[in-house]
Amino acid sequence: MVTTPLYDLLIKNVRVVRPHGNVVHEGDIAIRDGKFARVAPGVAAGLAKQVHDGRGLLAFPGVVDAHMHSGIYSPLAEDAVTESKAAAMGGVTSSLNYFRTGQYYLNKGGPYADFYPEVLELSRGRFHVDYGYHLAPMDSTHIEEIPMLIEKHGVASFKIFMFYGSHGLHGASDSQRQFLMIGEDQRYDFAHFEFIMRGIQAAREQMPERAHQLSLSLHCETAEIMTAYTRIVEKDKSLSGLAAYSASRPQHSEGLAVFIASYLANETALPNINLLHLSSRKAVQAALMMADVFPHIDFRREVTIGHLMLDINSPAAELAKVNPPIRPREDVEFLWQALLAGELDWVVSDHACCRHETKVPKHYFGNIWMAKSGFGGTEYLLPALVSEGTRRGMGYNHMARVTSWTPAQRFGLNRKGDIAEGYDADLALVDPAKTWTIHAKDSPSTQGYTPFEGLELSARVEATFLRGEQVYANDRGVIGQPRGQYLFRPTA
Repeated sequence: MVTTPLYDLLIKNVRVVRPHGNVVHEGDIAIRDGKFARVAPGVAAGLAKQVHDGRGLLAFPGVVDAHMHSGIYSPLAEDAVTESKAAAMGGVTSSLNYFRTGQYYLNKGGPYADFYPEVLELSRGRFHVDYGYHLAPMDSTHIEEIPMLIEKHGVASFKIFMFYGSHGLHGASDSQRQFLMIGEDQRYDFAHFEFIMRGIQAAREQMPERAHQLSLSLHCETAEIMTAYTRIVEKDKSLSGLAAYSASRPQHSEGLAVFIASYLANETALPNINLLHLSSRKAVQAALMMADVFPHIDFRREVTIGHLMLDINSPAAELAKVNPPIRPREDVEFLWQALLAGELDWVVSDHACCRHETKVPKHYFGNIWMAKSGFGGTEYLLPALVSEGTRRGMGYNHMARVTSWTPAQRFGLNRKGDIAEGYDADLALVDPAKTWTIHAKDSPSTQGYTPFEGLELSARVEATFLRGEQVYANDRGVIGQPRGQYLFRPTA
C-alpha cells in the first residue's frame, strides 16, 4: 500500500533552540507547505518526501536581521542579490533594510508614493531571503504619507537620523538640504522629529488593530556636539584612526540624543520607540534611565555585532568606520554586560556593503576622516554571537530571542522568530564547535574586505532554510535562484 507523505521535508537529529525557556531539546523538525508542521523526537523518515540529516547540530530560528542597508553604496538591484546571499550565509532569513530618499540609496527626493514603488520593483525577484523596509520621513510630505505606507505597502516601522541636522553620512555638512534632497522650506531638526512622532501616533490611533506593531526607530547622536568635537579632535594630533573618530562623536552625544528622543516620545504619546545601535555605556545608561522616567513608553534597545566584536584598537582601522563609532574596550565590555543582563533587546548587523574603492580611495589610505561610514557583516551575525556569547555564558535560547523572536515581534513579522507549528519554516543549522577564521574572500558580499578579517570563531552556520527550502549550505554556498518574498507588515 502506497501512502502519500505527510511532510515535504524532515530535518532529523537536531537540537532545537527556541527563544523561550532555557532548554535545548533534541528532536526532528517536519515541514509542510513552507511551515513548521511538527517539532518532536522520533518522527519517522518515511513520512517525508525528503530527509535532511541534522547531525546533532543546533537548529536556530532563522535570524531576523532587523538593521540592514541594502542599496546604500551600490545599486539596490545589485545589493539585493549579493548582500542577501551574505545574509543567507549567516543564517539570516529575514532582512529588514533602512531606506530613505536623498543622496545615497536611489539618489532622488520626492514623495514616497512615487519613490517606494520603484524600491519594490528593483527588489522583486532579487533577494535570496525574505525582505522588507523601514522608511525615514525626510520632509513634511512624507509624514502625511505614513498612513498610506502602512495600509498600501505594509511599512510598519519608520526612522529618524538625529545627527542629520548638520551632518551627512561621513562628517559635518553645511549643505543638508542638498544632501537630504528636501525643499528650501523644509528643515530636518527637532521640530521635524516631533512631527514625525505625532504622525506615527496619529496613524496608530487610526489603526488600533495594528498599533502595537507600529514603531519608530532612532539613530541617537547629537549633531551639535559632534560638529564641535570633530573640529577639536581633527586638530589633536595625539589621536588617530578609530580612537579619533570615537572621540569626535563622543559617548555623551549618544546619551543626550537618547534623552531628547525619549522626551519627545513622551510629549507626543508615541509608546513604541527603538533606540538603534547603542554603542557605549553612556548611551545604554541613558536608555535605561529614560525607561525608568517614562515607564509607559515601550523602549527597545539595539546593539550591533560590530560594536560587540570590535574596539578602537582593531587592526581594521578606517575599514571599521561606522556611525556611531566603534568604541574603546570598556564600552564593548559594558555592552556585553547589558546584553547578558537582558537590557538589550536584539542584535543586528547594520550591514551596509561599502566596497573597498568606495570606503577609502587609495590616496586617502590611513585617513579616518575621508573614509566612508559603514560596513557589512550580516554573514557573521549569528556565528559571532554564538561564538563570543557562549564564551561569556550566554544561553542559546537567549541568543534565539535577540536574533529572531524579539525583532520579529517588534517589527510585525508574526510568522517568524520561532521553531513552532504554524510558523514559517525558517531556520539555521549551527555547529557550535566548529572553529574557523573569517576571511572576506569567502563571503558572497561584493564588499571585498571585512573589519572582522582574521577573527577566529568557534561556531559556524552549516545550512540555512527559508520557508522549508534550503538556500545555503556551507560546502556549496548559496543554493538556487532568489526566492525571497516581500514582508508586508504586520503579517497576519
